[in-house]
Amino acid sequence: MGINIEVAFAAANIVGESAVWDDRKGRVLWVDIVAKAIHALVPATGEHQSWSTPDMATSIGLRQDGGAIVGLVNTIALWDYDGAFRTVATVEPGTMGNRLNEGVVGPDGAFWIGTMQNNIASDGTPLAMSGEKGRLYRYTPDDKVLPLTEDVFGITNTLIWPGDGTVLTADTLRNTIYSYEIDAAGSSLRNRVPVFAGFDRGLPDGSCLDEEGFIWNCRVDRGGCIVRFDPKGRIDRVVELPCAQPTSCTFGGDDLSTLFITSARFSMSEEELKRNPLEGALLAIDTGKRGRKSYRFG
Repeated sequence: MGINIEVAFAAANIVGESAVWDDRKGRVLWVDIVAKAIHALVPATGEHQSWSTPDMATSIGLRQDGGAIVGLVNTIALWDYDGAFRTVATVEPGTMGNRLNEGVVGPDGAFWIGTMQNNIASDGTPLAMSGEKGRLYRYTPDDKVLPLTEDVFGITNTLIWPGDGTVLTADTLRNTIYSYEIDAAGSSLRNRVPVFAGFDRGLPDGSCLDEEGFIWNCRVDRGGCIVRFDPKGRIDRVVELPCAQPTSCTFGGDDLSTLFITSARFSMSEEELKRNPLEGALLAIDTGKRGRKSYRFG
């Protein structure tokens, strides 16, 4: 079965990330971390907007009241699609050299976030990492930042909830996606089990779920594909992409049947970019599957 892949927007993002579908406004939102920008595209009309952020925007989620929640370098802010970012929390205030990375609103209405050692220099170029220093947290609607596990990560990525009392999350540097059990109170994680490890195309970045409970995982680090697998790690299909570094994905469109994928140019040579100017684009794929609505904070 052939899959139709289109360029939804030739964004040329340095690090496009954190795609999320706003079903109320019929648009996909995403960030460009290095460019310090947030983007929105209405696929039905082609209308595109972008906003500057006060610092690197690392993730974005939707709020119940209609606004957005945004992860910056080490703070979380509320934003209403205007110029004001209202800081509501600082994550790891006593830790030097880390930044936020993944950030996704969970089914509990909290903003689940991960940290990592910063790998982006002040001029936007790659910065060497020296170890595993990332952790997972929840920022709750009652204004608390709560640690979820003592486990450390190289690069935190992927946060999805299959609906069976678990959460799946990736450590990009370990090339592994893990499953954790969520305790009854929803406040901690336990019993980490690898469910998708060692796949030889790139490394795991962002993921999303379809209505059948299968995971779609973007393979960054020149993986050039997105992989669909079940919660036990059994691969269903590998979809080749016209970009080397896909970073995040979300189902959108009126019936949630279009898979939107962000991508990145970060660390790519001029020669690589000349060979493929689509690096950093927002892609749209007709997968033949439907996704699930994004959760909202609050």
